Amino acid sequence: MTDVSRYSKITTHVLQELKLRGEKIAMLTAYDYSMAQLLDESGVEVILVGDSASNVMAGHTTTLPITLDQMIYHAASVMRAVKRALVVVDLPFGTYQGNSIEALNSSIRIMKEAGANAVKLEGGKEILESIDRILSAGIPVMGHLGLTPQSIHKFGTYIVRATDKEEAGKLIDDAHLLEEAGCFSIILEKIPASLAKKVTSELKIPIIGIGAGPHVDGQVLVLHDMLGITQKFSPRFLRRYHNLSEEIKGSVKAYISDVKSVDFPNEREQY
Repeated sequence: MTDVSRYSKITTHVLQELKLRGEKIAMLTAYDYSMAQLLDESGVEVILVGDSASNVMAGHTTTLPITLDQMIYHAASVMRAVKRALVVVDLPFGTYQGNSIEALNSSIRIMKEAGANAVKLEGGKEILESIDRILSAGIPVMGHLGLTPQSIHKFGTYIVRATDKEEAGKLIDDAHLLEEAGCFSIILEKIPASLAKKVTSELKIPIIGIGAGPHVDGQVLVLHDMLGITQKFSPRFLRRYHNLSEEIKGSVKAYISDVKSVDFPNEREQY
């Protein structure tokens, strides 16, 4: 096992080194200063400022409503906290599909206004022009294949993707296209573990999985799901490491009780 603590700053080059050494990459989402600081101090290699903020921070049912301005706000908050992790920011829906100039302008805003380290886009061959234009400006790009939540209305469901031969073949082709274009990494979401293993073995760049089995180069989860702050979302791939929703509610109820009984503040908690 590689001692990743020796890296004072995680870069795209470091991620490539970790893949070559067989060291798994740990990635989590964050959307605010306080949580990002905790993740960074805990040693996570990659922090994703995901458009999942649309769900867990704003209460939308899909990732589609979140805007570029809102993503920049979340990303800037995270960047003020992070000293070590590589911070990747999702380009939100409508800021890159079908318009490579808009894709570049959106990415430049994220890099300049938030100070991010990289951007992430969903899709394969159909967004290659946008990826090429972003990369031409020297902005690192992470790809995202498999289940692509921004395309939920196209697919109409969040079921496992690429289970049939045709879709699996396209995913493999798209993964190679993204690597050849210059993406530094790819996320594979909710696909068969055997397919993810094949992609990981064929590509030289790090492959990060979410619901893609253990044979990838790293894993990513949404922080609020992993900590049990959210409860309604329970896919098979999600492991809850805590039940913070119950702990938080318990603490709030205790506070309410102490306020009403005038137990808080006590003599030591006043001036």
